[in-house]
Amino acid sequence: MRHEPRSDNRGILDPGRFHRELRFRRHLPAAPLRRYVEHYWFVDWSVTGAFEQRVVPHPAVNLVFRHDDDPGSGSHGGVAGSVEVSGVGQRLFSITLAGAGRVCGVQFRPGGFRPFWRRPVAELTGRRLPLVPAPGPAGVCAGDDDDRRRALDDFLLGWAPEPDASADEAMRLADEIRTDRGILRVDDLARRHGVSTRRLQRLFLDHVGVGPKWVIRRYRLQEAIERAAAGPPDWAALAADLGYSDQAHLVRDFTAVTGVTPTAYVRSLHAG
Repeated sequence: MRHEPRSDNRGILDPGRFHRELRFRRHLPAAPLRRYVEHYWFVDWSVTGAFEQRVVPHPAVNLVFRHDDDPGSGSHGGVAGSVEVSGVGQRLFSITLAGAGRVCGVQFRPGGFRPFWRRPVAELTGRRLPLVPAPGPAGVCAGDDDDRRRALDDFLLGWAPEPDASADEAMRLADEIRTDRGILRVDDLARRHGVSTRRLQRLFLDHVGVGPKWVIRRYRLQEAIERAAAGPPDWAALAADLGYSDQAHLVRDFTAVTGVTPTAYVRSLHAG
């Protein structure tokens, strides 16, 4: 069992600016929830003007509790807060923050929300829905990080997730895709586990919300973005390392998801 949350910047565009402008933390949930939850994530902000952040989403469902300390200046148009279930986002996510506020989020492991939702997770893909019933964001995001963790633990444990062998299988397979860069095709994964690609497709759509091919490509692209932020890579070598047929294919994927070419993205990190 993990004892520390992930510390990477996977999915965060311009991570240096993100960490300079916002106070961002990850924490693990209570031990009984770690089979389902990747981590809790907390963001506090107090900005002058407006701050836009873009994120390349993970193949994961999130619960998002947002409280605006100054709701009149925020992008919610005067709404003090919200509680949402956010399905897997297939497009670049962008949010503009203003004034001061807090977000307390739960990122589930890919497949980990199914035992709570108890319906096909694909019905949430690309959608953000109000979560009802749920505690108010002001209460969940009050106090220090320990207070926030306890509030989320209590809420999730009270939801009483139902053990689900298929969800456990989906979580294991998705984690294998993330950690083993030797998995480049759905066929590779199917052969390794002696199952059909069709069964993997059904399993992932029901429990993760997207197909296994999408998960493979998203994790590889997130790695490319993180490697780019560390310094201009050898794009041809990186494309081969991540299983792309050629550099042009990586460039097309990168541009389609982020809205900028890889070289333009690297240049933007060092502008000014």
